[in-house]
Amino acid sequence: MTEARRVLVLGSLAESLVNFRGDLLRALTDAGHEVIAAAPAGPAWVDEVLAQWGVRRVVLPLRRTGTNPVQDLAFLRALLRLMYAERPYALLAYTVKPVIYGLIAAHVAGVPRRVALITGLGFSFLEARSAAQSVLQRAVRWLYRRALRGADVVLFQNRDDEEVFRSCGLLRPRQDVRLVAGSGVNLERYGARPLPAGPRRFLLIARLLIDKGIQEYIDAAARLHAVRRRVSCELIGPEEDHPAAIPARQIEQAAQSGAIVYHGAVRDVRPYLAAAHVYVLPSYREGTPRTVLEAMAIGRPIITTDAPGCRETVVNGRNGVLVPVADSDALFREMLRFADMDEAELDRMGAASREIAEAKFDVRKVNAAIIAALALDA
Repeated sequence: MTEARRVLVLGSLAESLVNFRGDLLRALTDAGHEVIAAAPAGPAWVDEVLAQWGVRRVVLPLRRTGTNPVQDLAFLRALLRLMYAERPYALLAYTVKPVIYGLIAAHVAGVPRRVALITGLGFSFLEARSAAQSVLQRAVRWLYRRALRGADVVLFQNRDDEEVFRSCGLLRPRQDVRLVAGSGVNLERYGARPLPAGPRRFLLIARLLIDKGIQEYIDAAARLHAVRRRVSCELIGPEEDHPAAIPARQIEQAAQSGAIVYHGAVRDVRPYLAAAHVYVLPSYREGTPRTVLEAMAIGRPIITTDAPGCRETVVNGRNGVLVPVADSDALFREMLRFADMDEAELDRMGAASREIAEAKFDVRKVNAAIIAALALDA
C-alpha cells in the first residue's frame, strides 16, 4: 500500500480548485493522501465543497492580476509560513504566480517533491503593447527561470508552450518535462447530450480578455445577427480587473444591440453547453482550453483558432474547424456556415467531438499522469 503523503495544491483562483482540479483532489484523497488546497479567498461554496471532499482549505493573500511587488512579497512570505508549518511532501502549483512563488518557497522550505503545471503562457508572453508591459514580461521570465530551477517536474499542456519556454531559456537543459492532455474532462459529469431543437445557438465561455478573442466573437456575432436574425450568439464569463480586459461597457453595448446574449459568470456551465449547437473559442493562445473539452464531451462541434493549445482539440473538418487568430472575418464566415449547416452534419461533428474527448482527454488519464509526477509512492 502506498504511504499516505501530505500534498499542497496551489492555485490563483479559488473556484479553479473545484472546477479544474476537483477530480484530481478527490483522486488524491481517495488514495489516502492528506490534501491542502491553497488559493485566494473565494465564494463560500468552494470551501464547502472542498470540506465535503476531505480537503483542507487555506486562504492566501494573492492578487492574481496585480503587479505590486509588495503584495507579491507578502504572498511569498505567506507561502513560506504555510510550508514550514505544514511540511508537505509534494507541491503542485499551477498558473503564473503560484508556480513562480510556490516553487521558490518550496525550494527554500525544503519540500521534497516540487511539480509545476504550466496551464498556458498568458499575458506576459503576448506581444508587448507598451514599454511598461515589455519590462514586466522580462521580469516574469526572469522569475520563471529562477523558480523552475527548483522544479522536479514541469508539466505542459502542449508542445508549443514547452518550445517557448525552451527558446526563452526558462528550463534547465536536462529538466524533467512531461506533457499532459490539458486539465482533462470528467466524461460522466459532462455526459453526451443530443443537439437541442430550435434556431442555432453559438456559445463562448471565457474570461473577458482581449486574448480570449472576445472582440472577434462580438464582431462576428454582430455580422451574423444582421443576416440571420434567429441565430443566437451567447457569452459567459466574469468581468476582469486585468490590463487586457474587455471593457464592461463594450459587452453591455453588444448585448443591447442584440449581437450577443450575455449571461455573466455562472457556476455550472453544463445547461448552457447542452442548449448550444456549436461551441466557439477564438482565443489567441491556450494551454489546452478546458471549456472546449467540456463542450466536446457533451458532443458539440467546435470553432476555435489554429493557435497553440486550441489546435490540440480539433481535427479540422472532423469535429469542427480551425480559423486564423484575430480574424473576425474568417470567424464570421465559419459561424455563418455552421448556422446554415445541415443538422445531420452537426450531429456527425458533435459525435466526433465526444469520441476525441473519450480517447484523448479523459480526466482519469490526465490525473494519473499528474499523480505520477508527484511521485507519492517514492
